[in-house]
Amino acid sequence: MTPRMHTSGDTPAQMGLPTPAKSTFRSVLPLLWPEGRRDLRARVVLAFLAMIGAKVFTVYAPFFFRDAVDALTGQDPAVSFVVVPVALVASYGLARVMMIALAQLRDGIFARVGQNAVRVLAITAFRHIHALSLRFHLERRTGGLSRIIERGTKAIEFLLRFSLFSIVPTIIELLLVAGILWWNFDWRYAAVTVVMISIYIGFTYWATEWRTAIRREMNDKDTDANTKAIDSLLNYETVKYFGNEAHEARRYDRAMQGYEDAAIRTSTSLSVLNTGQTLIFTIGLIALMLMAAYGVAAGALSVGEFVMVNAFMIQLSAPLNLLGSVYREIRQALVDMETMFGLIAVPPEVTDRPNAKDLKVNGGAIRFENVSFAYDPARGILKNVSFDVPAGKSVALVGPSGAGKSTISRILYRFYDVQAGTVTIDGQDIAEITQSSLRGAIGIVPQDTVLFNDTIRYNIRYGRPDATEAEIEEAARMAQISDFIARLPKGFDTMVGERGLKLSGGEKQRVAIARTILKNPPILMLDEATSALDSATERDIQAALRQISANRTSLIIAHRLSTVVDADEILVLNHGEIVERGTHAALLARGGMYAEMWNRQQEEAAENSEKGGQSTQAPRLEAADSAHTEY
Repeated sequence: MTPRMHTSGDTPAQMGLPTPAKSTFRSVLPLLWPEGRRDLRARVVLAFLAMIGAKVFTVYAPFFFRDAVDALTGQDPAVSFVVVPVALVASYGLARVMMIALAQLRDGIFARVGQNAVRVLAITAFRHIHALSLRFHLERRTGGLSRIIERGTKAIEFLLRFSLFSIVPTIIELLLVAGILWWNFDWRYAAVTVVMISIYIGFTYWATEWRTAIRREMNDKDTDANTKAIDSLLNYETVKYFGNEAHEARRYDRAMQGYEDAAIRTSTSLSVLNTGQTLIFTIGLIALMLMAAYGVAAGALSVGEFVMVNAFMIQLSAPLNLLGSVYREIRQALVDMETMFGLIAVPPEVTDRPNAKDLKVNGGAIRFENVSFAYDPARGILKNVSFDVPAGKSVALVGPSGAGKSTISRILYRFYDVQAGTVTIDGQDIAEITQSSLRGAIGIVPQDTVLFNDTIRYNIRYGRPDATEAEIEEAARMAQISDFIARLPKGFDTMVGERGLKLSGGEKQRVAIARTILKNPPILMLDEATSALDSATERDIQAALRQISANRTSLIIAHRLSTVVDADEILVLNHGEIVERGTHAALLARGGMYAEMWNRQQEEAAENSEKGGQSTQAPRLEAADSAHTEY
C-alpha cells in the first residue's frame, strides 16, 4: 500500500515546512501490512512469533542462573553438586542462544518486508516527482531532491522494523521484569525499577527532542552542501571556462562548515544523552543491588537470588539502551522522512481530469484560441493568442527572445495549464485528455538537448523503447549521424557521458533528431532544431526534417529565419502577442517587423562571410568541440 497523497489544500510542503511526525508515522504503518501481499503479511506474523519466543527465553534465562548459583553454593541440598549445576548452566546458555537466535531469525524473516517498503516508497516518490509540474522542477534543485529521497528511503526500513519489534516488545519486557521482581522479592524492587525506568524514559524523551532540532539543522546543511556540490559538477565546463575552481571550492567549504558545526553539536548532544542514561541506570542498579545484598545478609534471600537480581538488571540494560537509541533513531528517521513525505504531499499542478480520455489523432490539427498565460500573475506572457496549424501543415513561430515562443510549446505539451482560452488538437481540448496520450502524439527536437548518461543506442531508442535494431539504425541514418556512429570504436554502444558531454553540440542534436524520428509522432515540434549545427550539416538535417515533416503537423520555433522560409505560415510574436502572420514572401513584402529581422540577419551573415567566418548564428560546433570529445 502506497502512502496517501494529498491533492489539495495548503500542505506543509507547499509552505516549505516538514510534515508532522505523527502524520509521517501514520503514513509509514500501512507498509507493515501491505495490501495484496499475503507472502509479506505471513512474514510479519512469523517475525512477530519469533519475537515473542525471544522475549520468553530472555525473561526466563535469569531463573536458570539463580538455580545454578544456589546449587553451586550448596544452598539447595536436594540437588547433585555436579550434574545439576552443569545442566542449569547449560540451560542458561541455551536460553541465551535461543534469545539471540530467535531475534536474528525475526530480523531475517522481516528483511523482505522492510526492503519491499523501501522500494514501494522510493518508487512512489520517484513517480510523484515526475508527476510534478515543470514549475516545481525549475524552482527546486536536483541535488536537494536526490538527498531527500536518499535519506527518506534509508530511514523507512529502520522505522518499520524497530516500530514493530523494538518499542512495544521492549515496553512489555520492562513490565514483565518489574512484575517478576515484585512477585519473587518485594514491591519495593518493582517500585525502584519502575521509577528508574520512568526517569530514564523521561530523560531520553527530553534529550531526544532537544537533539531533533539539531539533527534537522544538520540535515538542512547536508542538503545544501550536497546541492552545491552537484550543481558545481554538473556545470564543470562553465567552472573551467571562468577559472572559478577556487571559488567553487570556497563555496562548497562554506556549506560544509555549516554542516560541520551542526554535526559537532549533534555528537556533543549525543554524549550528553548517553552519559545521562548511564547515570540514571547505574543509580537504579546500585539501589537494587544494595537492597538484594541486605536481603542476603538478613537471610531473606539466597546468593542465587542476589545474582538473579543483578542478572535481571544487567539484562534490562539492553532493552533500556535499545529503547533509548531506538527512540533517538526513530525521531531522527522521522526527521529524515518528514521532508520526503512533504515532497509526496505536494499536489501536481497539472493533472488528468477524472473523465479524461485518450487523444484520438486524425491529422493533428492544432488550434490556439484566445489563449492567455502567465507564470506570475503580475507578468503576463501570452495575451489572447489565436492561431491554427492545419493538419499536415507547418507553422513557424518567430520573434525576439522573451516573446513567448517556447511558452507556446510548453503549453502544447501541457506542462502548464492556461489561465484563459483553449488549446485543441483535432477539436479535442487538451485539458480534457490524458497527458500520456497527448505527449505520445507529439515529438520534439529541443534547442538544448540533454542526453542520458548511457549509450547512443539507449538515447536513440528512448524515442520508442520497443524499437528494433533496424529501426534504430534507420532513424540514425535519417538524422545524418549513422556515419559518425560507424567511425566510433564501440559504435552504438558508445557512452555519451553525463548530459551527453562527450558529444559535440551538433552530435547531440542529431541524436535528439534520431530519437524523435524513431518516435514517429503525428505532430512534430522543432525548437531551434538546427541551431547547434554547421551550415553544411544544417542543410542535410533540414532536408531530413522536411522529409519526416511531410504529412505531419509541424510547429517550428526559430530565431534564424532562414530555417522557416518554407513554412506554410509564419507567426511573428512580440511581447506575447501575434503582431504579424503570413508566408515568408508576404511578410517580406509587408515591410514590418519580420522584414526588419530578416534584413538584419542577412546583413550579419554577409559581414561574417566577408570576414571568412561562419555565421554567428550557425557556429561550427563539431570542430570546436572535437578537443573534448572522448570515446
